[in-house]
Amino acid sequence: MDRQHISRLAHADHPVAAPLDDDSVRRLLARAVPGDGARALDLGCGGGEWLLRALTGHPRLTAEGVDTSESALDHAREAATRLGVADRLTLHRADAARFPAAHRFDLVLCVGSTHAFGGLTASLAAAREHLAPGGRVLVGDGFWERDPSLEAVELLGDLTDLPTTLERVVADGWTPVGGHISTRAELDDYEWSWTGALATWALDHPTDPDRAQALETATAHRDGWLRGYRDSLGFLCLVLRPTDA
Repeated sequence: MDRQHISRLAHADHPVAAPLDDDSVRRLLARAVPGDGARALDLGCGGGEWLLRALTGHPRLTAEGVDTSESALDHAREAATRLGVADRLTLHRADAARFPAAHRFDLVLCVGSTHAFGGLTASLAAAREHLAPGGRVLVGDGFWERDPSLEAVELLGDLTDLPTTLERVVADGWTPVGGHISTRAELDDYEWSWTGALATWALDHPTDPDRAQALETATAHRDGWLRGYRDSLGFLCLVLRPTDA
């Protein structure tokens, strides 16, 4: 079972692949979408959940999503058809870091996908290349809420604390105009949902050859969360505008 298939199964009950509840997603999109006739781009869209919610809430919005997972894009297409927004959604199977867009966008999203670019600063640099004048970026990434263990750093990389994260964003030429710090309940709910959905699939498919791997992956993820980063990881979403635009 490849990583993309594992991710799809693990997000079955939590389609937003980040630790945010539905109300937090709604409020962030209300702050980020600059107008009903805007164009939005999601770099690393996965199953397209952010774009699908933006499209259903803004009847004149058009959107494009970029991801390397064909199965995730297929899921997005099916959901868009079911929701009646497929005519306003274009999906690209491509590396988000090298995506050559044909035009600029009023909103660029990259929530939980900054690893595809090598980190937050590099993600914002890529987003800037796609941003139309007056546009906004909605980005989401982890930060250290408390000093991390060595295990947490090995698992999640070289993050910084919240003030330092904001200082780096501002120094890079961005001004925050909105944001959300995930609550402990949102963080825990996401992890329980991720591990629980994957384990449930394994238990519901006792004869599947991938059952053992799914259970092992769920167990390892849960152990890494509880023993490695639960007490230190936070998650931040920011709505940003270029400071000098």
